[in-house]
Amino acid sequence: MPTLSPSRCTLAVLNGFSQIFLQAHPGCGFLILLAIAFHAPALVVGAVIGALVGTSSAVVLGYRQSDIDIGLYGYNAALLGLLFVLLLGLSVLTLGLIAFGSVIANLLQVRLMAAMRERNWLPGFTLPFVLFGWLALGLAGALDLVTQARLDAPLILDGPGLLFAVTSGIGQVIFLGQPLAGLLLLVAVWLADRKAAAWMLCGSVGGLALVLMAGGSEQQALAGLAGYNPALAALAVSQVHRSWVAPLLAIIAAVLLRAGFDRLGLPPLTMPFIMACWLVALGQRWRSRRSERV
Repeated sequence: MPTLSPSRCTLAVLNGFSQIFLQAHPGCGFLILLAIAFHAPALVVGAVIGALVGTSSAVVLGYRQSDIDIGLYGYNAALLGLLFVLLLGLSVLTLGLIAFGSVIANLLQVRLMAAMRERNWLPGFTLPFVLFGWLALGLAGALDLVTQARLDAPLILDGPGLLFAVTSGIGQVIFLGQPLAGLLLLVAVWLADRKAAAWMLCGSVGGLALVLMAGGSEQQALAGLAGYNPALAALAVSQVHRSWVAPLLAIIAAVLLRAGFDRLGLPPLTMPFIMACWLVALGQRWRSRRSERV
């Protein structure tokens, strides 16, 4: 049965925070934790509780030690902690919901990883966070409050506003619409992987540009809500594909999918990022099979 010493647990939790951005780097995780603590102290409590419960429950359930160590059972739980505190406030009930959700997310996560490794399924990424987040918010009647909670004061469409929107697009990955938070997150990912950080920045820029050109909501775009899914999609795809074409396609797909969720009235969370990565992966598999037949 896996065990974690206090120091090993700390590293696993920090890796869990870095895994939100698909990294396994304690320094990256620490900077992410700092970004949350500086800009939203209440949220950091929920995130830490989620990551701790997610990591410790994986140990109790006997999951693979190497997966626990690199944070694969901490990031979905940390995101759930952020989401629940953002919408429900910091309370004993909220912390209980975070703990319960973290365990349930792990039960799904372990099956998704097993299916990916044994049956070549597509990666789940943050799917446990999205599914349980939708379920919990639906039961709480808070689905329509997600976007409102992530919008700050009205912003101006000018040079500084666009620059702030790009970094806010990175910050909104963890529900922080502040430009300085996004900049710190960019530094955190750069510390772990410079190429990933560059593509994440390109994704935020691309998402913002595409939404504004398409006549989408300026306030949502300037608050970073147009950028976080393309940023994650570009980051994830760039780690698998060497060509610049695949991340670019992922950016476009994430923007289009976000528009679809908006029309459905369903908070996208990180589902457009997940689906964009799936579409690119399926396209690559189709091309490979076609090449083999030829």
